[in-house]
Amino acid sequence: MAQITKETMIGELLNVNVDAVAPVLFGIGMHCLGCPASQMETIEEAAAVHGVDADELVRVLNEKLEECESDEGEKETRQ
Repeated sequence: MAQITKETMIGELLNVNVDAVAPVLFGIGMHCLGCPASQMETIEEAAAVHGVDADELVRVLNEKLEECESDEGEKETRQ
């Protein structure tokens, strides 16, 4: 899995795993994920608009994505 960075666009991030990242983004007040303007915004820009530390947001997003990837691997192993 590619690492998410502050330069990652919101649109790219949602394409990685929308089910994993949307709750994190909604949780910090980013409710317009489908808005065309947000798609071309970087995580760093979005974090600044919402008063969130970009480094912490990136850490949480990468952690969540890693967790989801691990869960999927465990499901495949059990099947």
